[in-house]
Amino acid sequence: MGQFDLETDAALTQLGYEELSKAPGGEFAEIVGDLLKLVGARGPWSVAGGALGLLQKIRGLAGASYASNLIYTISAVRNDLADLYAKHAELRDRIESLQTSPEFAEAIAALALRAMHTSVKNRLARLARIVVNGVKQDDLEPENLDDMMRAAAELKDADIVLLGQIYDSQRSILKQPGLNPTNWFQLIQNRWNEFVDSGALDPSKHLAYRSSFSRLESHGLIQKFREISTAAIGLEHYALLEEGKKFYERLREISASR
Repeated sequence: MGQFDLETDAALTQLGYEELSKAPGGEFAEIVGDLLKLVGARGPWSVAGGALGLLQKIRGLAGASYASNLIYTISAVRNDLADLYAKHAELRDRIESLQTSPEFAEAIAALALRAMHTSVKNRLARLARIVVNGVKQDDLEPENLDDMMRAAAELKDADIVLLGQIYDSQRSILKQPGLNPTNWFQLIQNRWNEFVDSGALDPSKHLAYRSSFSRLESHGLIQKFREISTAAIGLEHYALLEEGKKFYERLREISASR
């Protein structure tokens, strides 16, 4: 796999996880290569034999706690790709070429490394969804994927739910071209007030909301643009940013329309 091996080994060295002392980088790179073959198989993925061989290799990494995470995540990738392949005929050529795609190789390596950071299945499924929707939208740019995968692995379910509510309220604003700052500010302010007045935020849960707002803002998905020291939670205005819109859309169902 050439350069792909070196990049994977370097990333593993930087991580320095104690669990990886029993899983040399070369072995990990070999497994990632097998994942690419498995995920990039043509047609409906008749890969039972390949899956068995890969499972044996992963089991061979005795003491590597991430093995089950890796199996779960790559299975989610395969299932989502199968769904995409079945429901979007215009994408089949793109999907069938993934095995030889350097960008997809990097995405799978990044996904495998991120899978070490969490054992929460919802977060692992998000990682898979980020990659497969990247395939769907023909956008596997490494820098964007890295930011989105970090958010996918670190945010809580409640954070994603709140982001979805803000997305539903404000996504149309980001579709309006040529908005000047004043108009944008006014639109956000009006939309946020409508959002709060709708009862979307339960005042009794304001501390939980504050934590979610903080985490979403730390990942660059939303921005607080006004704070009133004596305000209730509804008077702290948050704007959905372009990165937040893009991230949430990458988490949507694979079979959704483009």
